[in-house]
Amino acid sequence: MVVKVDGAAVGTLTLLTLEELTERIGMSVRNVRFYTTKGLVPPPIRRGRSGYYSADHVARLQLVQELQGHGFTLSAIERYVARIPENASPEDIALHRAMLAPWMADSWQECTRTELERQAGRRLTTADLDTLEALGVLRTSSRGRFRVSRSQLGVGLGLLDLGYPIEAARAAAEVYATHGRAIAEELYELFRTRVWPVYKEQGVSPEKIQEVVERLKPLSIASLVQAYEAGMDDTRRANIAKRAR
Repeated sequence: MVVKVDGAAVGTLTLLTLEELTERIGMSVRNVRFYTTKGLVPPPIRRGRSGYYSADHVARLQLVQELQGHGFTLSAIERYVARIPENASPEDIALHRAMLAPWMADSWQECTRTELERQAGRRLTTADLDTLEALGVLRTSSRGRFRVSRSQLGVGLGLLDLGYPIEAARAAAEVYATHGRAIAEELYELFRTRVWPVYKEQGVSPEKIQEVVERLKPLSIASLVQAYEAGMDDTRRANIAKRAR
């Protein structure tokens, strides 16, 4: 017996059998049970001898799928999920999923070293590959293959031609990672405390929330670029003034 108020909406009360749950999210019974034993989702709701799954189970399993899609390892998924409060609503978890989506569309292609060199139009040394990876243009994949950013490969090759030092690329990557994480956390907190409560009170669906996030992305990226350019201009002027003293 399945009790449903609105089976299509994540935020409503929905009790599903294990079979219905796996059909809804496209996950095997084995994986559902595995993630349950790992504590990534709560145990099923017991009704006599039968176990049922709610909107919370659906949202958390979909979050796990989203994290897997972004290349998170099992241990990384466990750490991420551990930071989510146990009483988080399905809408709150849907917000996490929305914020995980890439903020800048890019096309990544998996290829062999031979295919990569064909795209680059030249032989690439191990040092070249290391520099491209430090620049974020290249990612080492499994079995000696690579994932390459199509839009940034030309930029990376140009920096190789200019002799850009790998030490600088690695240091810059650390700067981007540190400050990027801080910006992401602050923007997420702003969205969670200033935007989400307003939409939640209005009964806006998680899908609509995701649409709002998608529409904000280009504006946020443009604002970050403008802030970076303004900061570089200020820094350059300050250094010129310092040398003039």
